Amino acid sequence: MKLRYTSTATYLAAALSILACSLGPGRAVDDVRIQEEVWALPLPMPMFAYVVRPIGDGPFPLAIMNHGVSLKPVDRSFFPLVEFRDAAKWFAKRGYLVVAPVGTGYGAAAIDIPEHGLYGPFFSKVGNCTNPNFHDAGRAVAQVDLWIIDYMVAEKRVLPKDVIVVGQSAGGWASIALSSVNPPRVKAIITFAAGRGGRVDGKPNNNCAPDKLVEVTADFGRTSRVPMLWFYIENDTFFGPALSKRMHDAFTAAGGRAEYHLMPPFGNEGHFFIGSPDTISVWSPLVENFLDAQK
Repeated sequence: MKLRYTSTATYLAAALSILACSLGPGRAVDDVRIQEEVWALPLPMPMFAYVVRPIGDGPFPLAIMNHGVSLKPVDRSFFPLVEFRDAAKWFAKRGYLVVAPVGTGYGAAAIDIPEHGLYGPFFSKVGNCTNPNFHDAGRAVAQVDLWIIDYMVAEKRVLPKDVIVVGQSAGGWASIALSSVNPPRVKAIITFAAGRGGRVDGKPNNNCAPDKLVEVTADFGRTSRVPMLWFYIENDTFFGPALSKRMHDAFTAAGGRAEYHLMPPFGNEGHFFIGSPDTISVWSPLVENFLDAQK
């Protein structure tokens, strides 16, 4: 397990050393040896990232993996370094340098005590359910992806025209938002259970503003032309089949390019499908076929 520090973020060394201890070494699979690292990215808004990559100097194709969000500061303070480690390693074993950024407002930065004038740098809130701003919340995280792509290309660690983006839940929503600006270096986007506003007040199948979510999905689709692969799960209580199909219909009717797959039920809650190593054999053939078609 290697730990990489950037020249502008050495003050994070102690924290990174603690995080690194929780990660084990990569194992050789499919004749590709990989290694896991923790990076501090010197972006306009600096952040940690879990990185797993093939051993060697590269350059490699780049895969960015966007995680979901929690609106509760306490939950964000205990957020894992990576939500989908096994999935990330799957991509790395197939030659990708995988960067999974830890969003701002997580870990030690997950502080939000308005009565004391303390606010963490969490920019993924959608506002009031009567008029949620799904659009800007997606675009904010999409901007982070663009910063990461520019940084990794400038460092000459990745192939500039061989970038894919993968996102789960709110991270998948950000990936859909990213597709609407058609970054020239991004050749494909894959989402798992993408959306915003799910499970209001903790209630299953209770979306914040489903009609608004479909409307904004269509808005992204009007300009999106990046090939996309969308996974949803039958027993997802955040974005169930009826809502996800409406989103896909709206997106493609507006001009977006998205292949839709509704997967069988997973455990007690399908929303966290990508986080389980047991599902890799289910989704990986579809991902491989999709990516092969983009070559």
